[in-house]
Amino acid sequence: MVSGTVQGVFYRDTCRRVAEEHGVSGWVRNRADGRVEAVFEGDPDGVETLVRWARLGPPSADVRAVEVRDEEPEGLTGFEVRHSTGGGA
Repeated sequence: MVSGTVQGVFYRDTCRRVAEEHGVSGWVRNRADGRVEAVFEGDPDGVETLVRWARLGPPSADVRAVEVRDEEPEGLTGFEVRHSTGGGA
């Protein structure tokens, strides 16, 4: 979960491009509460690279906090931008 000014700043699309560059699978979506939710899966180094990127985001973002949780892999392939939850942008 990423908090701050992270919606309307190309966070999701940039996240997708960075994930694809590093061979990381998963998804990213806006949430109605203004946060961005992302799931990263793959090589541990690639996932760590994405977590580090998430703490910065694209140039126009102002990331205030990132909550990281380890979960069991789902076997995801590719990386997608998912529809927002609860009417978020």
